[in-house]
Amino acid sequence: MFASKQDFVEISQYIRTLHGGSQPILVQASDGLLYVAKFANNLQGVNLLFNESAGTELYRACGLVVPSWKPLLVTDSFLDRNPDCWMQTTEGQRRPNSGLCFGSRFVGAEGVDLFEILPETSYKRIRNRASFWLAWLIDICALHSDNRQAVFMRDSEGVLDAYFVDNGHLFGGPKGEHRVHFQASRYLDPSIYPYVSFEQLQGLRQFGLCLDVDVLWHTIQRLPDDWKTVSALNCFEQCLIRLSTPKLLQNIAETMVQAQREFIEREESRRQNGRKPPLSVLRTGIQAAELEYRLGAYRAGYSACAYG
Repeated sequence: MFASKQDFVEISQYIRTLHGGSQPILVQASDGLLYVAKFANNLQGVNLLFNESAGTELYRACGLVVPSWKPLLVTDSFLDRNPDCWMQTTEGQRRPNSGLCFGSRFVGAEGVDLFEILPETSYKRIRNRASFWLAWLIDICALHSDNRQAVFMRDSEGVLDAYFVDNGHLFGGPKGEHRVHFQASRYLDPSIYPYVSFEQLQGLRQFGLCLDVDVLWHTIQRLPDDWKTVSALNCFEQCLIRLSTPKLLQNIAETMVQAQREFIEREESRRQNGRKPPLSVLRTGIQAAELEYRLGAYRAGYSACAYG
């Protein structure tokens, strides 16, 4: 369990339910900040909260941009007052468990341009675009069983910063049982990956040597006891072993680059044959949605990508 009450905050207000398999909700906490909350008895699996928190800490330790997070205390009185936040199942509503749930800081706000999907022409404006290579490498080592997700924040000069979100399917998935092909965790549009130089490839091979495994393990030990299942801890340990093995990282990096080359060759062949590229849609993401329960984007036919 976390050391003191200073380590978590209490959910004070339910705003709305968000799109996603885990049925996350947007809430305000006692610190006045907004969070995307996921419950312990979510519909996806018992390892989800561990995966979200441990995955966020792992990404941060590797120098990648992620939203901050905190354990959120959900009380019985809050659940009784807000039945709309209960999860929907085929058998009816499921009441969330009281206690600690996972809360990812909501990075969207009024006046902030935040996007969930970009057209390929906008990729060159992503400041940390090269980070997608490192994210893919980490996801492979972490047995990520879903496509890598990110949201993009645009500054006043039009430059975009990618925030890596949704780590619930790391470490073998929410149930810790998935073993998937290495391309399963690639970002949905492979065009986002920039050209990799020899020096950058060398960096991918060696970055694990700079990872402070002891600090990471100390952080993981402070997670709530209920989140630390045997399968989650085992998968996390195996991930750290892979990330600390330079030869393995070299093989993975080279395989990633080869897969990207094959993708580029296929795209070039498609263009030469005169086939049109798939339509890309520029639209606001889940974290950028207005706090009021407005679903204009959905009504227009742009259903939001899962955030959970």
